[in-house]
Amino acid sequence: MPKRWLAALTLLTSSTIFAQSIRPPATPLVTIDSYTSVWSFGDELAGSVTKHWTGKPHPMDGLIRVDGKAYRFMGAATAEMKTILPTAKQQAYTAKFTITKPDPKWWFKEGYNISTWKQGPAPFGTHERNDAMLKGGTEFPQELWYRRDFNLTNVDFEKPVLNIFHDDDVQVFINGVPAFDCAPCFTSDYEFKPISPAAVKALKKGKNTLAAYVKNGAGPGYIDIGLADEIAPKGPEAVALAKQTNFEMKATQSVYRFEAGPVQLTVRFIAPLIMRDLVLLSRPVNYVVYEVKSADGKQHDVSILNSVSGLWATNDASQSVVGKQANQDGLTTLSLGNAVQNLLARKGDDVRIDWGQAYLAAPQNTVKGSGVGISTDIIKEFASKGSLSVDQAGAALADTKSMGLILNAGKVGAESKSLHALLAYDDGYSVQYFGQNLRPWWNKDGNKTIAGELKSAEADFTKILQTCDDTDKAIYDDAFNAGGKQYAELCVLAYRQAIAAHKLVAGQDGTPLFFSKENFSNGSIGTVDITYPSAPLFLLYNPTLLKGMMEPIFHYSESGKWTKPFAAHDVGTYPLANGQTYGEDMPVEESGNMLILSYAIAKAEGNADYAKKHWETLSVWANYLKKEGFDPANQLCTDDFAGHLARNTNLSIKAIMGLASYAKLAEQLGDTKEVAEVNALTKDFAQKWVQMAADGDHYALTFDKKGTWSQKYNLVWDKLLGLNVFPKTVAQKEIAYYLTKQQPFGLPLDSRKTYSKSDWIVWTATLAEKPEDFQALIQPVFKYANGTTDRIPLSDWHETTNGKSVGFRARSVVGGYWMKVLGERWK
Repeated sequence: MPKRWLAALTLLTSSTIFAQSIRPPATPLVTIDSYTSVWSFGDELAGSVTKHWTGKPHPMDGLIRVDGKAYRFMGAATAEMKTILPTAKQQAYTAKFTITKPDPKWWFKEGYNISTWKQGPAPFGTHERNDAMLKGGTEFPQELWYRRDFNLTNVDFEKPVLNIFHDDDVQVFINGVPAFDCAPCFTSDYEFKPISPAAVKALKKGKNTLAAYVKNGAGPGYIDIGLADEIAPKGPEAVALAKQTNFEMKATQSVYRFEAGPVQLTVRFIAPLIMRDLVLLSRPVNYVVYEVKSADGKQHDVSILNSVSGLWATNDASQSVVGKQANQDGLTTLSLGNAVQNLLARKGDDVRIDWGQAYLAAPQNTVKGSGVGISTDIIKEFASKGSLSVDQAGAALADTKSMGLILNAGKVGAESKSLHALLAYDDGYSVQYFGQNLRPWWNKDGNKTIAGELKSAEADFTKILQTCDDTDKAIYDDAFNAGGKQYAELCVLAYRQAIAAHKLVAGQDGTPLFFSKENFSNGSIGTVDITYPSAPLFLLYNPTLLKGMMEPIFHYSESGKWTKPFAAHDVGTYPLANGQTYGEDMPVEESGNMLILSYAIAKAEGNADYAKKHWETLSVWANYLKKEGFDPANQLCTDDFAGHLARNTNLSIKAIMGLASYAKLAEQLGDTKEVAEVNALTKDFAQKWVQMAADGDHYALTFDKKGTWSQKYNLVWDKLLGLNVFPKTVAQKEIAYYLTKQQPFGLPLDSRKTYSKSDWIVWTATLAEKPEDFQALIQPVFKYANGTTDRIPLSDWHETTNGKSVGFRARSVVGGYWMKVLGERWK
C-alpha cells in the first residue's frame, strides 16, 4: 500500500480498529445457497421470526433452559393472526374503485361522493400477474383508487395489522386516517404490515371504510387488503427473553451474545464459504455453535433447544412435510421434506425450494432429546419440562411441523462449555442445464450421500472453525488495508450474501458451473450483468468461480443454441438454465462484460488459456462491438430499471474497455494483426468519446444531452487492467464533479433520479486517486447500509436522499464491493 494511503487511513479510522460499528440491515444465519438462506431481519435475534431472504417465514427457534427456567434467544414466538377483515384470497368481496384520479385531499374521507365509481370484485390487478397473485378479480392499467366498507361489532383488538399484497407503491387509509404508506416499494405476496396508531384508534363499532391507492411502476400490479389481529402468545407459550448483550458480524460468521439469568450464552452461526476449497464451499452444511458459562461463579444446569420449521423444505405453508429421525455415524439426525417432491418443477424469483430434505443434526453424546412434531408443542414441552417426547413424523402442513434437538451442557460453571448443531439441505439435483438435471458439486459423481457429508462436516468441525476464523481475519484485513474500517465492514457485510446467491454444480463434463440467481429482480439464472458487478470478489479469491459463471454463456453460443452476434443476457429462470428468458437483449452490455471479464481472468491467472478456449466466440462479440459499441443504439444496459437509453456514454466506455481487453488477449495469444487493428480503433474511440461526451466540468450522460451526468463506473477497468485507453484527466474530472453531487446516503446513479446502486458507487470511488476522495464516496454508502430502515438482506439499489431500498435484495452483485481490494492487489 502506498504510504500516503496508509497515513490517510490511520487518520480516518479510530484507534479501536477492530471494534465493529456496522449494524446489518439483516443478518445471515444459514447461507448454503439461494434456496437455503435464512436471516434475522432486525437487531435482536429473538426480535422476530427468522426468515428466508425473500421475507417469507423460515422459523428457527432457540431456547436455553437454566436451572429449570427457559429463555428464548432465537426467533420470535409465533403470534396468532386472527382475521378481522378477510382478503380476497380468504373470502370473496367487492369494492368501489376508479382509475381516474380523484380529489387527492378528499377521496379517502367519509362523505366523499363516489357515486361515479365502479363496483368490482377483488383482488385488483394488472393484466400481467405473477405466480403469487390471484388471477381473478378486476383489472386496472396503472393506477387504482378503491374503497371498501365493512362493519365491526367489536373493536377490542390486541394489535390490528394489515394483511396486504401490494405491487407497487401504496397508500392505505382507515376511516380517513393514514394507516400505511410505502413508496417506492412492493410486496411479492401477502404480508402483515403495521398500522399507524392513529388509524388503530380510528377503528369503530359499526361501519368502517378502508381506502387504498396503488400505483404500478413496472411489471405486474396488484392490490388486496384485509385486517388481522396479532395476538401474542400467552401463558405456557410465553417464554422470557434472554438479554442480547452483543453482536458481531464476520465474513463467515454471525456472533450473538446473551445473558440468560446467571448464564452467559454465545451463539455463532457459521457458513464455511471458503472459496479456495470447492468441496467445502459446496458442502451444504452450516453450523450453529453454542458456548455457555456461568456468570456468577456457581454451577448451573443448562440445556439448549434448537428447532427448525418444515417451511425450510416447502415453497409455502400450503404444502405438507414428513419427517424422519436416524442415529448413525455418531450423529442424531432429523429431517423434513415436502410430502410431494417437486424436483426442479418450480421456477421464478420469489420462490423457495420444495424438493429435497432439510436436516438438523448434532453429536449423539450431546443430545438429550430429539423429535419431529407440532412446532408449538416442541417449544412448550422444552420450556416447561426440559424434555422432548414428540414423535409425529407423518404428513402435516409445513408451518405446523418442526424438528428439534435438545443439546445438554449439564452442569456449567465458570469454564466455558461448547455445543453445536449442524444444519444442512440435500437437494439431490440443483439445476436443469439445457435439458439435463445437474448434481451439486459436492456430489458431482453421484456416489456421495448427505449422511456422509454430515459425518465429514462433524469430523472436520475443529479444523473448519479455524479455517473460518482465518478467513474472517484475511477478508477483513484485505479490505481494511485497501480502504479503511468502514469499507472493510461493508465488505464483511456483503461476503456471505454475494457467495450464497449462487449454486456450484458439476457440468456434464465435470466443469464447475457457478450459477447465480438474480434475487428479487426477476429470478434469472446465469445473468451476465449480475456476473459482471460481482466479479471482483471472485477474481480475488478464486477465478475458477468466475469462469463457472461465464461458462454457460459461452456454451450457449458455442452449442449453436444462441445464434445472435452478441452475448446472451441469461440462460433461463432459476433453476432452469435452458436458454434466455429475459424479454430483451442487452447486446453492448453483455458483450462488453464478457470481453472485460475474460481479460480480467487472464490477469488474475497470469495466462490467457481461458480466453484461448473461447477465442472464436470472443471474436464474434468483439466484431459486434467494433460496429455497434462506440455510440450505442437505444438499448438497455445493466441498469435496466432506469429504462432504455440511446447514446449512453457509460455504455460506450464499456464497449471500449471490452475491445481494449480483447486486444490485450490477442497480444497474449500472438494475433498481432488483431492487436494493431483493435488498438487503433480503441484509441480513436477514446479520443472521440472525450470530445463528444464533454460537458464543461464533467462528461454527460449521453452524447447528445448536455447538462446531464452519470457515474462512469465502467472506466475503472482502464485503471485496474492497465488498458490506459483514456487520459487520466477523465477520471479526475469526473471524481471532482461527483463530490459536488453527493446526497446523504450516496452518489446518485445519474442525473435522471436520486436513487443509486451501491456496487457502482464503490467502483466509481475506486477511480479516485486521493484516499480522502475515496472515503468521501464510501462514507455515505456505509451510512446507508448501517442506517437504512429497511430491515431486509442488503439491497444494492437504494434512494440516496433517505437511505430506503428502492428494490432488489440479497443479490450477488455486492461482490463488487471488493473492487477497491482488487485494485490494490493488482497495482
